[in-house]
Amino acid sequence: MAFLHNNNKNTNILDKKTFRSALKEILGFKPSRPGIYEVAFIHRSATLELPDGRNINNERLEYLGDAILDAVLSEYLFTRYPGATEGELTKIRSRLANRTTLNKLALAMNINKLLVSHINNNSSSKNIYGDALEALIGAIFIDKGYSCTRKFIIKHLLKDHLDLKRVINTETDYKSQVFQWAQKLQKQIVFNYTEDYDFNEKRYVFTTVLRIDHEIFGEGSGASKKEAEQKASLQAVRKINRLGFID
Repeated sequence: MAFLHNNNKNTNILDKKTFRSALKEILGFKPSRPGIYEVAFIHRSATLELPDGRNINNERLEYLGDAILDAVLSEYLFTRYPGATEGELTKIRSRLANRTTLNKLALAMNINKLLVSHINNNSSSKNIYGDALEALIGAIFIDKGYSCTRKFIIKHLLKDHLDLKRVINTETDYKSQVFQWAQKLQKQIVFNYTEDYDFNEKRYVFTTVLRIDHEIFGEGSGASKKEAEQKASLQAVRKINRLGFID
C-alpha cells in the first residue's frame, strides 16, 4: 500500500520501505505487525473500503489508544505526585491529554508526514494529528502489549517531547476560570449549542455560544462539546481581561 499525505493539496507518496523506516524512527523499535500501524495513519476522510464492505480507518485504534493513554498517565501521575489530590491529578492528566498538547506532540514526532488524509491543512484539521497519535498508541498496544506501550508513552511523549512542568503550570481550563469569575460576581452563564456535519472532514462539529448575562462573550467549535466550550471560554477570558473585569 502506498501512503498519501495531503498537505495543503501537495501530496507526498511513501512506499512501504520508507514508511516502515520512518515508523521505526518514531517508535524506537521494529514493529512485529506493521499492518496495524498502517491503519493507525489512515484518517476517516481517506477511509479504505475492502471488497467485503468493511471500512478501514484509524477511528477504532484512536478509541483504544485514548483509553490506554489515560491509564498510563493516571498511573504515572499517581506515582510521581503522591501528595496530589484526586482533583489535582485529574486536572494534570487533562492538560497532558488534551487536543492541543497531543497535536503538538504528534507534529514534534513527525506523525503528520505519515498521515493519510484527504482534507486541507487548516486550523480546524490539526486535531487529526493528535487523533493519529492516539491511534498509534492503540496500534502499539495491540502489537506489543501494555508494558511496551507504557514505556513508549513515558519515554517518547512525557520525557523526549514534552516539558511536563510547563504543561502543568499552564492554565488551560478556561471554562473553570470563567465560572469562578461569574460566580464571584453573581453573573449568569449560558452555553448554547448547535451541531453540524462537516462533509470535508466526515465528522460532526459542535459549536457553542457563551453568553454572560445575555451578552455574547465567546464562540467556539470543535469535535466535542467540551472542546467547543473551552474555545468559547478562552475568548471570554480574553474579553474579560481586555475590559478590565479581572485584576
